[in-house]
Amino acid sequence: MDQSDRYHYHVMRRAIDLIDAAGDAPLSLADLAAQMQMSPAHFQRLFSSWVGVSPKRYQQYLNLSHAKTLLRDRFTTLDTAHAVGLSGSGRLHDLFLRWEAMSPGDYARDAAGLTIAWGWFDSAFGPALVMGTDRGICGLAFAAETGADAAMADLCQRWPAATFIENPDALRGWAKAALGMTGETRLHMIGAPFQLKVWEALLAIPSGHVTTYAEIAGAIGNPKAVRAVGTAVGRNPVSWLIPCHRALRKSGGLGGYHWGMPVKRAMLAWESARIDAGDAMGGKALEPEGA
Repeated sequence: MDQSDRYHYHVMRRAIDLIDAAGDAPLSLADLAAQMQMSPAHFQRLFSSWVGVSPKRYQQYLNLSHAKTLLRDRFTTLDTAHAVGLSGSGRLHDLFLRWEAMSPGDYARDAAGLTIAWGWFDSAFGPALVMGTDRGICGLAFAAETGADAAMADLCQRWPAATFIENPDALRGWAKAALGMTGETRLHMIGAPFQLKVWEALLAIPSGHVTTYAEIAGAIGNPKAVRAVGTAVGRNPVSWLIPCHRALRKSGGLGGYHWGMPVKRAMLAWESARIDAGDAMGGKALEPEGA
């Protein structure tokens, strides 16, 4: 992020936090602008440029009832979708990913002998902790709700025998591609075989769309394993890239989210905003601004 983008990011983060805290009581443009110490016209231009839609429209996406709207209008049937293979590649939710999985034996040894670099980066959803091996990103956590220490402890305990080294420079290229959703990034998935199947199914959900835990269970050939699927979704170590935020309850409830429900709501709202803004431009998707 350059200095201007960093400033805009922090302004938008504060605005989104205010909108989220207001819940179902929408804030007027004048109220939001006043709390940002800007004129209404300037704030609306800045917000619309950053998010893609007006503050009023974005508040509608953040409303809890938006999940039911997504299930009605943008539901994805996974048994007709094609996720990438574990060693394949493909264009997924506007981001080019190459991914491979750790062998079951290595996973069973708690990643012993593996060196994992880590670093903190800005994102559209608050501070992001990125971890990676020499093969790609293996962890992505968002600390806006949990706090930095809890996010760090959470990822580290997943691979207790690994060696962790602070080295953001080793991850910067992948992190920029991942958080800005431009360019190419690599993933090194570290999980149990059942988890890998669930995470692979999540990759088939397009940006701005959702599916259900039951759909995922059916897609991996275990239609009765809805509860186990929910657990595996919650254990996804690479949030946002493997889009666990797009999995909802069949009832239309948001379900859980490991890094905090406000973050899940913000992610779904952000993606809806980008999709609708792109539709308004004749189908041309907006390019996300730096992250």
